[in-house]
Amino acid sequence: EYAQAEQSYHQSLEIRRQLEDKAGEGNALLSLGNVYSYLGEYAQAEQSYHQSLEISRQLADKVGEGNTLYNLGNVYRSLGEYAQAEQSYHQSLEIRRQLEDKAGEGNTLNNLGNVYHSLGEYAKAEQYYRQSLEISRQRGSKAGEGNTLNGLGNVYGSLGEYTQAEQYYRQSLEISRQLGNKEGEGNTLLNLGNVYYFLGQYAQAEQFYRQSLEIRQQLGNKEGEVMALNNLGNVYYFLGQYAQAEQYCRQSLEISLQIGDKVGESSTLSNLGNIYRSLGEYAQAEQFYRQSLEITRQLGDKAGEGNNLIGLGVVYNSLGEYAQAEQFYRQSIEVQEQLRPGLTDEQKISLFEQQKSTYEFLQTVLIAQNKLDAALEISERGRARAFVELLADRLSDNRETPVTVTPPNLREIQQIAAAQQATIVQYSYIREPFTFGNMERLWESELYIWVIKPTGEITFRRTDLKPLGQEEGGSLAKAIADARCFDNFACLNNITVSQSREGSTEVRSAGGLFNYQAQDEQVSSVYQQENRELKQLYQLLIDPIADLLPTNPSERVIFVPHNALFLVPFPALQDGQGQYLIEKHTILTAPSIQVLGLTRDQKQAQTAVNSEVLIVGNPTMPVVGTAQLTALPGAELEAREIGQLLNVTPLIGATATKASVVQKMQSSRIIHLATHGSFDPNIPLDSWLALTPSGADNGLLTAAEIFGLNLNAELVVLSACDTGRGKITGDGVIGLSRSFISAGVPSVLVSLWKVPDDSTALLMREFYQLWEESGDKAQALRQAMLTTMQQYPNPVDWAAFTLMGEAE
Repeated sequence: EYAQAEQSYHQSLEIRRQLEDKAGEGNALLSLGNVYSYLGEYAQAEQSYHQSLEISRQLADKVGEGNTLYNLGNVYRSLGEYAQAEQSYHQSLEIRRQLEDKAGEGNTLNNLGNVYHSLGEYAKAEQYYRQSLEISRQRGSKAGEGNTLNGLGNVYGSLGEYTQAEQYYRQSLEISRQLGNKEGEGNTLLNLGNVYYFLGQYAQAEQFYRQSLEIRQQLGNKEGEVMALNNLGNVYYFLGQYAQAEQYCRQSLEISLQIGDKVGESSTLSNLGNIYRSLGEYAQAEQFYRQSLEITRQLGDKAGEGNNLIGLGVVYNSLGEYAQAEQFYRQSIEVQEQLRPGLTDEQKISLFEQQKSTYEFLQTVLIAQNKLDAALEISERGRARAFVELLADRLSDNRETPVTVTPPNLREIQQIAAAQQATIVQYSYIREPFTFGNMERLWESELYIWVIKPTGEITFRRTDLKPLGQEEGGSLAKAIADARCFDNFACLNNITVSQSREGSTEVRSAGGLFNYQAQDEQVSSVYQQENRELKQLYQLLIDPIADLLPTNPSERVIFVPHNALFLVPFPALQDGQGQYLIEKHTILTAPSIQVLGLTRDQKQAQTAVNSEVLIVGNPTMPVVGTAQLTALPGAELEAREIGQLLNVTPLIGATATKASVVQKMQSSRIIHLATHGSFDPNIPLDSWLALTPSGADNGLLTAAEIFGLNLNAELVVLSACDTGRGKITGDGVIGLSRSFISAGVPSVLVSLWKVPDDSTALLMREFYQLWEESGDKAQALRQAMLTTMQQYPNPVDWAAFTLMGEAE
């Protein structure tokens, strides 16, 4: 009840001045400042705090000085004056540490986290939040814990890690409700609304926003009211209800202007720009974006600045003014990339997921201006950035001077193609904004394809994807999913029939595995059906560039996929005459052209060649959850035969413990693991390979554990199910293959689906024998596929494996 509080404090202040009670006067001024701050009357709040601060310093009252500096920091943060806020907080933090005031220290650390979050310095923000959280938990301060959990949720929300963000918010909300902390409850409800908003669950988001708005209006918290109204406007914008969206945004803008809330003002202006852009009122949209852009630059709000620049780019793109759109998109990318330093690998990947559309938009305006080479540079810049930085860091560990990487220019791209002695095919999956009914969405538009020959010649082609979207439920992703089924009968029910590594016939669906009671001849007849989807993918992906690919089947072709294309079984694609692509070309894949350059550097950096060869087959299987993994006799036979070929005793059964395998991996030149594998698309670093449990370990070697190793192997072969799968991101596929390459392995052979047992054993025997003869991994894999195809003609039996990285 701020009006009554203000009245009482004024009466107290008057009496204390009459009594010349300077300490009491300073306290009353501090309390008045708090009231004005809650009411959003920041100028009066600042004035009261400065008067209180002056008195505290006159009296050498360090407690009062620390408190007032902290509250001044709050005012500056609310005004978006982050440099002054940071300065005040740091001065307060120093005093509170001198006084050993742990409560004050924890609160100040929390608010420094808030400042750095607003500046887009997410790694620094998290660091301060975690220090604050530790203090709050040591002290048993539930209020401090709740505030900091909310801040950590904000960091993870900004990085696009919504599951983690929601977890922190739920914990914070529970604490706020236990304490009866209505302000904290209102803040957390708003942030939970943001999670559901970004997940596209608008009804749930609206519910949280309305609860937050009600609390904030009860408290008279104007700043919080601005945020809740603005976010409600966002919900209605994405629902295509533009009139209602504008109404909420206008209310939000009015309040933010009244209280001088620059953060709220800039956010609302940007949202109004979105509304008018969707309505086709581009002049008005541009005006709002420019006003918001000016404020975000004043505030140092990099994330907001980047978003406004994107909005301006879309406006000019819609007007056909491509040069101007290009300028704004480039500026946006420069700003967005400033948010990356200090983040972990996972955080960089998550953040980029929110930024990747900007690189696509820029490519479209470059192509519209016939700037084909510049578009290729942006295509390359917009993929696998975290992976590239990770590989560069690992290479730096083995060198005296650090390896620094910048996005490659055209000349460097050509040099990589020449060094690989390969034709590189780079795909870029382009989505464009479109209006569907009342709603604006992104829709797949085209595939851009660049072919870079080892001579340096570059050719651009494109494939129109819009006809796919005109079919009911049609999309490129669906065409790829259908092609991966390999049988039209099973695909009708989203089910895949296969002979698994266990040797038994299984049916796989989205829900998992179950027995398929069918006669072998019935399954065989299903396999023999013509796969129209493989031919359709050939038409979309290969036909536009077929004349540019080498005519000599021994010459290498390296495909650099994008988004859903990482799931494409390139060897199995069929031309109009039914000939498979592997029959025409030697095929490899890579997440980006620059990664190819770095894997070559990895290979060259391997000065001391390991002598050992590690072959693992059919470990004693662990229990996963409540299920006992079945034995793999085919994998055991495969390991014994390869071991005989390479004159190595394989680790079989009980000898293939996780501990011994990990130890031997670090001194091996070749690592071959024939076992069960599993990928987790939600938590990709939890993807695993099954080994024999021993001691306290569960026998599962995870992608996260592999990621932390330092390997010097020339080749890793993961002869298991789905080892090339993972979470598909703008940074490529996050999973086992990426972890092995990150650990220092230049060549990894992985599978794209649940591989059959008998045909895989044959393919692997052939691969090693041919590689020993030729020294060329890619050629050996091609010939092994062709040999396996003769005995097992269905692609499910021979086309699953792909070689990533170096061929030689």
